[in-house]
Amino acid sequence: MRRRVWMATGLIAASCALLIAGHARTAGKMTAGDVVALIQKNVGVEWSKETVDTFKAGTAETPVTGIAVTMMATMDVLERASAKGLNMVITHEPTFYAHLDTPEGIDASDPVWKEKREFLKKHGMVVWRFHDHWHMRVPDGIEAGMVHALGWEKFQRKDNLYLFAMPETTVKKLAEEVAKKLESPVVRVVGDPEMKVTKVAFSPGAAGAAREMGALERDDVEVLLVGETREWETVEYAADAVSQGRKKALIVIGHIPSEQAGMEECTRWLKGFVKEVPVEFVGAKEPWWTVK
Repeated sequence: MRRRVWMATGLIAASCALLIAGHARTAGKMTAGDVVALIQKNVGVEWSKETVDTFKAGTAETPVTGIAVTMMATMDVLERASAKGLNMVITHEPTFYAHLDTPEGIDASDPVWKEKREFLKKHGMVVWRFHDHWHMRVPDGIEAGMVHALGWEKFQRKDNLYLFAMPETTVKKLAEEVAKKLESPVVRVVGDPEMKVTKVAFSPGAAGAAREMGALERDDVEVLLVGETREWETVEYAADAVSQGRKKALIVIGHIPSEQAGMEECTRWLKGFVKEVPVEFVGAKEPWWTVK
């Protein structure tokens, strides 16, 4: 989710107070608050007061036995991290089904939501989100990791790092390349598969219809790659453009595979300055499967 709209939550004041007050080591061990303080020191951008980058479970005082970095703190990821002895999870996306981690229309007694909260508490786990400030880096941390995974550094435009001047290919071949390199079994395409393209835009995650349609509108974009998008917004816009005979196409990768490598990049980055505890990447599994 590449939203750059930073929204305040009820956790912000408490989180900031903990960070400002300092993070006394518990029994000489690194705490979750220590890890966050190191991230703030090294991220290279000013820390925003209004952000979703806060604790979602556990406390800053919790001693850390190991760090699991992931794209999405799914139940499966939490179970695998706990089994490895990694009790701090740094996740890019929400843990509890909404941008602010408070799902609307779901009661706290909901069995799925409740079991996830209880699992975290039972295993003494901490979840901290790293979304806004990882995207704020220059280059964007997610984009940098994804471009590296695709091997597209040499095609990336210097004036706009989200645009690429590619060797001529077809929409179908481009989609196949992306599906293979990002290990996505659910890539979907709108547009003529045999259309030849060289002008590509890549927007990982879910930037929203306004930005996505704005990208497709550009003369220097023939095909747009996104993580996910609403079918009655950007998908319909792309389909109408194709019906009108415009040289446009849309490739939908799947949210997790469209940002996963960006959190692998985050893992490498964290290992550069977090030395006291293990730091491991725990990949989120693509939840979708298709009928053959």
